Amino acid sequence: MDETARATTNTADESAAPARATLDARAVAEAGATVAASTDVTVVEVPQWRGSGAPTAERLREGARLLAGMVPATHRVRVDVDDDDLPATAARVRSAVSEASGFVVTAGGDCGVELEPVAEALRRYGDRLVVVWFDAHGDLNTPATSPSGAFHGMVLRALTGEGPTGLVPDRPLDPRRIVLAGARDLDPGETAFIRSSGIQHVSAPPPTPAGPTPPAPPTTAASPTIPAPPTTATSSAVPAPPTTATSSAVPAPPTTAISPAVPADLTTAASATVPASLTAPEALTAAIASAVRDEGDPGERPAVYIHIDLDVLDPETFASVGSPAPGGLQPDQLLAMVRATADRFETAGLGITEYEPSRPEDQALLAPLVKALVEACARP
Repeated sequence: MDETARATTNTADESAAPARATLDARAVAEAGATVAASTDVTVVEVPQWRGSGAPTAERLREGARLLAGMVPATHRVRVDVDDDDLPATAARVRSAVSEASGFVVTAGGDCGVELEPVAEALRRYGDRLVVVWFDAHGDLNTPATSPSGAFHGMVLRALTGEGPTGLVPDRPLDPRRIVLAGARDLDPGETAFIRSSGIQHVSAPPPTPAGPTPPAPPTTAASPTIPAPPTTATSSAVPAPPTTATSSAVPAPPTTAISPAVPADLTTAASATVPASLTAPEALTAAIASAVRDEGDPGERPAVYIHIDLDVLDPETFASVGSPAPGGLQPDQLLAMVRATADRFETAGLGITEYEPSRPEDQALLAPLVKALVEACARP
């Protein structure tokens, strides 16, 4: 959903403990080998905030600085932002990412900073590129459909060739090469575009219902008729979700490629190719693989650009965002999905955006999570 309707000031009780106050230490430790000294990583800090429609958007300046500092990088570049000219800032970002060496991590700022990093990846990888967009929102509005006119609600649509003047890349991204991950708050225009364009959608876990949760079916070897959910080597670091009635505070992991909350007419080709029994990481990698399967060399391996808007996380766990939406991912779930993607496919770049620092517990959660995400993606 665009920002006039959904932007809210953080009103979470500062003293309330989040549902999961820290990222599981084992998940961080095993997220991937530490970025080796020989691995070249450049972090590009873009403290842009005028692309946001959130009332607390100026916090994004400090959020970008803090995010950049969390990235284990060998090179650090800070882009000077023109608050009154988004195209001018985009041109500076284009120069920074095109000249950057090694693996590039973009630290925003609002989601609009991702325009040029994704465009640069598309220039380098062509039709091999698949963009995985971790976000509570679609960011698929146009100037005509946007309720607010905020660019961070249009940037993904702009990448497909429809956007404000000066904020459209020279080469459009095929919508069929986009996989939305965790999106759960969509405007009508975005919904229509998803339905018509072939964008795939791997859902966030459904919200935990109120009241006691019925016991989950057995998942151990003692139940031969009910196979344990696939865990694969790529997700071994993420603890298995609770399976008893006492775990009602933690949403169960998604079990289908398309959320039950998403209308059936939004189902895309992903639902025909992704078995319903898959875990969220497996559903995501299957959707990525199918995004390049319809054209060209069937054996062509995708290269994946991973965008992470931190509002993809459940606001009960991480509240330092300007546009929270209930029912999001837990940090361990996000890490497992990114790890599974990076384990299977070449990673073309990583962007992390929309951090509005407001609670110390969010900072404590985010620092190891950012490190683990970069380590998962930036490999020699």
